[in-house]
Amino acid sequence: MAKTVLLGATGAIGASITAELRKRGDSYRVVGRDGASLNRVFGSDLLAEVAVWNPGDSASARAALRGVDAAVYLVGVPYNHFELHPVLIRQTLDAAIAEGVPEMLLVGTVYPYGRARQTPAREDHPREPHTFKGKMRKQQEDLLLEADAAGKIRGTVLRLPDFYGPRVKSSFLESVFTAAATGGKANLIAPIDRPHQFVYVPDVGAVVLDLLRHPEAHGRWWHLAGDGTASIQEIVAMVGDLADKPVKTRVLGLGMLRVIGLFQPILRELVEMNYLLTDPFIMDDSALNGLLGGLRKTPLREGLKQSLEAARRS
Repeated sequence: MAKTVLLGATGAIGASITAELRKRGDSYRVVGRDGASLNRVFGSDLLAEVAVWNPGDSASARAALRGVDAAVYLVGVPYNHFELHPVLIRQTLDAAIAEGVPEMLLVGTVYPYGRARQTPAREDHPREPHTFKGKMRKQQEDLLLEADAAGKIRGTVLRLPDFYGPRVKSSFLESVFTAAATGGKANLIAPIDRPHQFVYVPDVGAVVLDLLRHPEAHGRWWHLAGDGTASIQEIVAMVGDLADKPVKTRVLGLGMLRVIGLFQPILRELVEMNYLLTDPFIMDDSALNGLLGGLRKTPLREGLKQSLEAARRS
């Protein structure tokens, strides 16, 4: 049976992919730095093999990738250390190529595009990042795609917009569900009145695995968009309707974000990427839809309902 390895498996996207692997009855390997966390999440799954690695150690990285048919790259870095993205994927690629791993899929973002030139944007949109984070993400992608072009490994990039879902952390919408469930206030960043895309995390796993099974998919990037577009303001109203009470909000403008960023470095990093709220990058995923013969997407309202119910249970 084919084995997929998930590098950086303990996040939200990793959970979606492993849920789909279990659904299909496929064996898989999860890889991370923290063995205790991996065993806590995956230790009881008979289909899962847990491996601890240090990507900076060639022997450790090669052992983590040995004997697998496909690698899914989900390795995260601190938001204020994006310079690590190209470093870590280079180390991983060297190990994967040395072990003869046939293919690698990188789950990426819209950051490498820079500002939107058209809406919605297809995959032929220029990659012209104007931010440091976008440049680092582009370098990360380029290393994988260059290895593909050289025939060393089949490389594919799947781009996602912002995401949300039950118990998903680090989402713009996380505090909306928490506030609706507890009666507190949702902390939001302005502007909140522009159309935005959000992908429902549980939908991602099936797409990743289906994309790996299409040899013609490699050598390029693909878009996976959410169910239509909606402003954060509209989403807050929908969640309030589902909760039968308005959701209280606290909206931080760019100026306030800069001030708070003087004391909270992670928030300071959001200033650079605020253009994605001011001028959202809306993706067209018709190419992926055509390749896979249709995309199964959870309707936005249903995804919000499931996320709210999960917040109430937490």
